[in-house]
Amino acid sequence: MKKSTYFLHMCHRGMHGAWFMLLLAVVVLGCKKNPANEESLGLPFDHNGLLDFRLRVNTDKSAYAPGEAVAFVLNKEVSVPLKVKYKWLGELLGEQDITGSSWSWIPPSDDFKGYLAEIYALHEGEEYLQTTIAVDVSSSWIKFPRYGFLSKYPGMSTLQQDEILDNLKRHHITGLQFYDWQYKHHKPLAGTVQSPAPSWLNLFGAQCSGATVKYYIDGAHARNMKAMAYNLIFGAVQDAEEDGVLPQWYAYKDNQRGEIDNHHLDPPFLSSIYLTNPGNTGWQQFLNGQNNDMYEVYPFDGFHMDQLGNRNMTHYDYDGQSFQMYEGYGSFINAAKAAKPDKFAVLNAVSQYGQPEIAEAASDFLYSEVWDATTYEDLANIIKENDRLGNYRKNSVIAGYMNYGLSGSQGFFNTPGVLLTNAVIFSHGGAHIELGEHMLSNEFFPNSNLIMRDNLKEAIIGYYDFLTAYQNLLRDGGNWYSPSVTTSGTPVSIASWPARNGQVASFGKHVGSRDVIHLINFVSASHMEWKDYNGTQAEPVQLSQLQLQIGVNGSVKKVWWASPDVDKAKSNAIDFEQQGGTISLQLPKLKYWDMIVIEYN
Repeated sequence: MKKSTYFLHMCHRGMHGAWFMLLLAVVVLGCKKNPANEESLGLPFDHNGLLDFRLRVNTDKSAYAPGEAVAFVLNKEVSVPLKVKYKWLGELLGEQDITGSSWSWIPPSDDFKGYLAEIYALHEGEEYLQTTIAVDVSSSWIKFPRYGFLSKYPGMSTLQQDEILDNLKRHHITGLQFYDWQYKHHKPLAGTVQSPAPSWLNLFGAQCSGATVKYYIDGAHARNMKAMAYNLIFGAVQDAEEDGVLPQWYAYKDNQRGEIDNHHLDPPFLSSIYLTNPGNTGWQQFLNGQNNDMYEVYPFDGFHMDQLGNRNMTHYDYDGQSFQMYEGYGSFINAAKAAKPDKFAVLNAVSQYGQPEIAEAASDFLYSEVWDATTYEDLANIIKENDRLGNYRKNSVIAGYMNYGLSGSQGFFNTPGVLLTNAVIFSHGGAHIELGEHMLSNEFFPNSNLIMRDNLKEAIIGYYDFLTAYQNLLRDGGNWYSPSVTTSGTPVSIASWPARNGQVASFGKHVGSRDVIHLINFVSASHMEWKDYNGTQAEPVQLSQLQLQIGVNGSVKKVWWASPDVDKAKSNAIDFEQQGGTISLQLPKLKYWDMIVIEYN
């Protein structure tokens, strides 16, 4: 008789309490300390079908070129048999047995595709899902940009830097914004091309090491991430004229050149920032020349451009002619691209200021730092507006700072607030710049006061796997529509987007021969503000076995669903019945966000 069977038998016989507890301790401690013992019992898995340790998988790069092999590695070699299944949008492409802790796979040769690899443990003819990982096959990162950041460049060990880069790689980050790495805004390179400075102080007096910056760039490239050099497009510090900046290039507050407009900064900042005219061709040529020097020493892949938003004033050039800052944005971007056609360019639209001009110019994708928009609906509308301004050819990255009101002191991010906001951004086709050496909580990127709890660290990997694996449904075109989604046998209210407190929000997109329907759970939301300013957003109550009726537009072949919150983003088929223009199905679970996909004959 197996020990487990004997254990259950004695429970039913009503074993005397003391002997029962002693046996319980022996069985539990023996199983916990000796996983091999569990296998000998025929019980290598827990009640969730998971091994006695968390199996994790990594890939060697954030994204891959078509035809390139993907290298996978597990965190541990496993004694039970393993299998991997490769899927594209719910379709099984192939599977293979895993021997050892590493293997490789060559995805289909198609460009701009997202895949999910599902790793199973096998036992007595059954498959038990252990972990998953997404794979992005894209020849260019700007098609589906997933943006991260770096913000501190002191002397560091390569081990520390590799740990940071590997974490970002696991989240499939394909571009890194090197925030305030530069020496001066008007002169990013410290020293000269022939004799670059080994270290320097940036604007806020932090020590920057050239070796650290260079290792980060090289490490990003080794993982197929792009490195973007941050800088303002119209900034000069107080000694700029000594470096060749001319009075004719500044932005003045009056038509008599009485005062240069400036962004005032107190110590420990080393200088205020004095504004130039971004549309002035002399200034453009000067800064592009400085950037060329920078590229000679530090092989950045492009220019992450910043601005200061709407300053609510009219500016004047050296000759007294009035202008608005946004009027020069397009020509500045185009001049930078003309100076270095092989470099990428993206300009931050602060509260959408100048976004029409940015979108029309040669920007590679659209980046919105969100301040004025407050609700989840506002956030989704920014992404939709960017889609329209970019003629549906440029995807969006949102700079939105979570739990901002808590960022002034040490504490934790509120997991429900972060996940609900990411659900809204990702489901509407955007990405969220939030991950670097830490998670962002305000516009000063080095601020690391708030940290992620373990449950957020775990969940956020699932969200980035989901964003990557299903990028062809989330970020690859399609037309928005309001699907008819109702529920029966439950008091849960499902309503068309925009989101409302106390309801499940539904919205959909026609993507080729598929209808993609998103459900986001706001049933127990404590408020509807995406920033979750004070970290008070409530965790959703998980909804189970929802009976749904969905309107359809033809003969349905297949229905499947996936969620970043369930089964590690794995796709799952759903049984359905069709009667005319309606299908009925049972959705197993809804925590934060589910995606239902309807495929037609």
